[in-house]
Order: sequence, then C-alpha cells, then structure tokens
Amino acid sequence: MKKSTFKRAAALAVAGMMTATALVGCGEASSSSAKDDSSAAGNAKNGKVYYLNFKPEQDKAWQALAKKYKEETGVDVTVKTAAEGTYESTLTAEMDKDNAPTLFQVNGPVGLKNWKDYCADLSSSDIYKQLTSKDYALEEDGKVYGIAYVIETYGIIYNKTLLQKYCDSDFASVKKIEDINSFDKLKTVADEIQKNKDKLGVKGAFTSAGMDSSSDWRFKTHLANLPIYFEYKDRGITSTDAIEGKYLDNYKKIWDLYITDSTCDPADLASKKGTDAETEFTSGEAVFFQNGSWEYSTVTEAGMKDDELGMLPIYIGAGDEANQGLCTGSENYWCVNNKASADDQAATLEFMNWCVTSETGTKALADDMGFVIPFKDAKEATNVFVKIDKELTAAGKTPVSWNFTTMPSEDWKNGVGTALTQYAAGTGDWDAVKTAFVQGWKTEYAKANG
Repeated sequence: MKKSTFKRAAALAVAGMMTATALVGCGEASSSSAKDDSSAAGNAKNGKVYYLNFKPEQDKAWQALAKKYKEETGVDVTVKTAAEGTYESTLTAEMDKDNAPTLFQVNGPVGLKNWKDYCADLSSSDIYKQLTSKDYALEEDGKVYGIAYVIETYGIIYNKTLLQKYCDSDFASVKKIEDINSFDKLKTVADEIQKNKDKLGVKGAFTSAGMDSSSDWRFKTHLANLPIYFEYKDRGITSTDAIEGKYLDNYKKIWDLYITDSTCDPADLASKKGTDAETEFTSGEAVFFQNGSWEYSTVTEAGMKDDELGMLPIYIGAGDEANQGLCTGSENYWCVNNKASADDQAATLEFMNWCVTSETGTKALADDMGFVIPFKDAKEATNVFVKIDKELTAAGKTPVSWNFTTMPSEDWKNGVGTALTQYAAGTGDWDAVKTAFVQGWKTEYAKANG
C-alpha cells in the first residue's frame, strides 16, 4: 500500500512537533451490536460514516463495499480518496470542516504524536477484540488509539515469463530464478538483461524509478528501510535519534542498479510517475518492478496472471542474504475521530467490525483489495505476493521488518528524495544523500521531539 504523511495545521499541532508521518488504513466494526465506549452514548443507526481513504488503487473496492453496507444496514458510508501524494493536505483540510472524517489513519507511534488528541480509545471496542494479536494495536498510556488493518509485503516484483526467458538464453550466467539469492546475483542478472534487452524484447531490466510524488515513496521510504533495518539489527535497537548510516554504501549499490539498468535515462526520473512504472511492467517493457502486495489488483486488472508474477527480496549486499525474506509489516493504523458525534462514532465502530467479521466485508478485503488482515475471521487472501511471502517464511527466510515508521519526519524523507533525484540526474553527489540521511535525521528528530 502506498505510503504518505501528513501534518496538522499549526493550530492543531502538538507542541514541538513539526511534522508527522501517517498512512492510510482501514478497519471495521459490527453491524449488529457495538460494545464501545462511544456506542454506549450513541446510536449507530442514527449515525453516519466518513472514511478518508489513502489508497487510490482500492478506491473502487471501498466505494462498492460502502454501497453494500448501506444496502444491508441503511447507514450511510461516505468514502473519499485523497489524490496520490495529497493525503497530508487533504486530511488537514478535512479535519477543519464541520463534517470531518470519522475514520482516518496514522502510521505508528510517530504519526500518533501529531493526532493523538483526535483518536478515540478503542480498548473496549469489538474490533480490538477481533485482533489475532494485540501487537497489531497502537497502545499508549493504557489506551488503544489505533488498530492495524492490513499486513503488507513489498520487494522486487518480477515478470516470471520474461525472467525465465533470460534464464533460458545463451547469454545468461544465472540459469534458475531460485538462484537469484543475493545482490551480486541480482546485479549479474540485471546487467545481462540490460545488455541484451533487444534480444529479450524489453526496454530495461527495471521499470523507471520515478521520483514524482506518486512514486518517490518507493525509494525515499521503502528502499531506505533496508539500510535502517540492517543498522537497527546490528545495534539491537528499534528506533534512534541519530542514524549512523552504516549501510548507505549498500543503499547506493541498489539505487545505482535501479537507475542504470532501467527503461529510461536517470536524468528523466524527476518527472516519472508511478503509473509509468506500472505501464512499463504490465506491458512487458521491464522485468523487475519494486513494489508491494497492494499492487496486485493493478497488475492483474492490466491482464497479468498469477503464474506470470513473482517477488524477490530486495537484496543490498548486507546480512544473511540467502535467508532474507520479503519486507513485511504494517504501518496502517485505523483511528476513530473522537471529535465526531457519539452517533457517528458508534456507526463508524460498527462499520469497522462488519468489514472484518462479515462474509461480505472479509471477502472484499481479501479478494477485491488483496489484503491480509490481522483479524480472527479473516478470509485467506488470493494475492499471489502474499502467498509468496508465506512460502518464504515457511521455508525459514527471515522477513525484513518495517522500520520506516521511525523516520523522523516527512521533511526528512523529502530531503533524501531530493538528494537521490539530483544524484541520479548527475547534478548532485552521493555525499549529499549521506548528509540528507544522517544529518537530516538528527535535525528532524530534534525538531519533532523538542
């Protein structure tokens, strides 16, 4: 699922908190009964739901599910989807209105700092009781402020048909897809595909690493997670006020591979969009495409079949690569607006629980949206990328945890993104990326934490 961040207006900001990251999530509650603090004071049948959705790729599915809920219960559910890269400004604007969202998202502890005053306590809610593990709840001071609604996976998606065509060629050094289990092997394959792209009928090994706002999160956030993950692992920590940048040379290696063995000139990346990469991949112009399980509906709707799709771990030449898994986790915490009326809060909680317990809701989340949800009544997802993650984990591979929720601010991400773009275009050097990553982290952390 695609990530975004948002700031509250100055009048709403937590003292000392300059920026905060957040993500879209979803969650759900029971249409028959709600045993929540708010529902005790409110009547769900008299309320309404306003869900501010982050994910454009799931907009149709959410609109359809809202319509079904209305037909079944008579309760109005409005779903508004923020345009790509605008969730921050959209949420801030919507929260200032009389009819503000009753359901919104934060990305974890960092995002919660900025929106905690707007989050209802969900500790007595039905949806909290439906979680398969309390680890999926965002808790603080004995209260539950958010509930993760989806577990997601990302890595390097590949076109299995094209990659097998490479393996079968006379110029291939790697003859089996399963032998691609390290950065060195990945680089060998990508270099040879790029060199022989005309023979394979492609434009490049990798899709364009677009640094437009619709795509840059894949690299300034998701790819940047890898050097953070390995550093945290080495240091035995889960967050820090000062990143050391021990694995930034590895970050450079994978970024260089993405922008060199690509469908476009590195100088063009500033204007390349997420849809450009999607089109390049689904049309067979590229073999590899860094993205996640949320992309499943997009590539299959474009005509690709499950047996044409695979996903590799993002290898950067660090750690035990032979036993590395995909990047799996959640930063999508659903929050209920405690400023909404008691009736609207009750209605929202019932809608949430219905989504994760009813046949209609769980089927939509699994089949239409491709979600893996951490709730007891979850339907097994048909998403092929989710299945690959489960297979790798069952085979003893270690998933790479999501540590980008500890990134200090959106400004930090933007600083790294700008430096990556300038480096790719040849107008900046890698030292600027290091400075943005290390010094920028220290500066932004201090701003956010006083």
